[in-house]
Amino acid sequence: MKVIYPKVKSDSESRIYIEFYQNNKRYRLFNGSKINIEIYPNSYPVSERIKIGHLLASEVYQFLMSGLTFEQLKVSNLIKPNMTDKDYLTVALRNKLKENYTKKYKEMLQFVFIKLIEELKDSSIQPLHIETVLNKYNSESSYNTYRLRLCSLINEARKIGMTSNPMKGIKSKRTNAKMHKPFDNINEILEVIKAYNKQLYLCCLMTYGCLLRPHREIRELTWSDFSDDLKYIHLSGSRNKSGRNRIVPVPSYVRELLVKGEPHHNIFSGRQQPLNQDYFKTLWTRFKKHSKTLEQGQTLYSFRHSGAIEIFKRTGSITKLKKAMGHSSINVSLTYLRGLEIAELKEEDMPMVELVLNLN
Repeated sequence: MKVIYPKVKSDSESRIYIEFYQNNKRYRLFNGSKINIEIYPNSYPVSERIKIGHLLASEVYQFLMSGLTFEQLKVSNLIKPNMTDKDYLTVALRNKLKENYTKKYKEMLQFVFIKLIEELKDSSIQPLHIETVLNKYNSESSYNTYRLRLCSLINEARKIGMTSNPMKGIKSKRTNAKMHKPFDNINEILEVIKAYNKQLYLCCLMTYGCLLRPHREIRELTWSDFSDDLKYIHLSGSRNKSGRNRIVPVPSYVRELLVKGEPHHNIFSGRQQPLNQDYFKTLWTRFKKHSKTLEQGQTLYSFRHSGAIEIFKRTGSITKLKKAMGHSSINVSLTYLRGLEIAELKEEDMPMVELVLNLN
């Protein structure tokens, strides 16, 4: 696209400005702040403003020739002309770290960023660099997780101006569904956990009875998330995986254990700060070593899965299950049920045939 040199003009108050077009849109700049240049013509005496205005026009022209747009500059003040792929990726990471993500998510973004940068021999990012980073992980699950994080960074870099797409053609690996074996003896296992650790017991009971996810949704609960009578939990979209606001009923057997504290105090730590993100994971790992009751494949999430089975068996409604679980769609719930070891077909549903048995 042809770039026309900016014009230097003056208004009725003798203020100098630069006028030009980009993408059929007219712009007027009175200084260079929008392109990260410290040129302020109108801070000079009137007799010198035109001269400084031409300096600003020259810098604006160089900016226009670089191919950058003002829409890109709105994303970050770190955008400069002639940036490399590596530069864009660096800005993309900084932008992501400013957003409202979990600490663990941000740490993973930083980790894959460092791993990718280590593979670069120059400033250009190629699909080969991405593949080299990902192929270090034998686990399909780890491969796919790091691929998603790299996609997030690359997409942000492309949004702010990077023209290449090194993720093109790099697909996720197919993984086998991870089974969280449900509990047949829910009361028995809960009693054993209760004797082992009261906080782990409350976490498991709420995972089962409220169908919340243990490691963030339950661990981060404060008393202000509960209604005054403790009968409901209100979670905003930023506090749960689905991204939607949720209102969750609290069963009476959970309410009996709750002693309401200060509104902004965490229900487990008794302080504003929640317990560390691996707290229940570590407790469960220790309990597994101690327990003689757990079966292979039973995890902390098995309480949520067991609760889901109970709802589905009692209601037979996939819609109610979807709402209770906080799933984004019925398809997610259907996938979830396939991993819960629920028999979708009974014997009487199977094809029938009458056989004549020859006993001779």
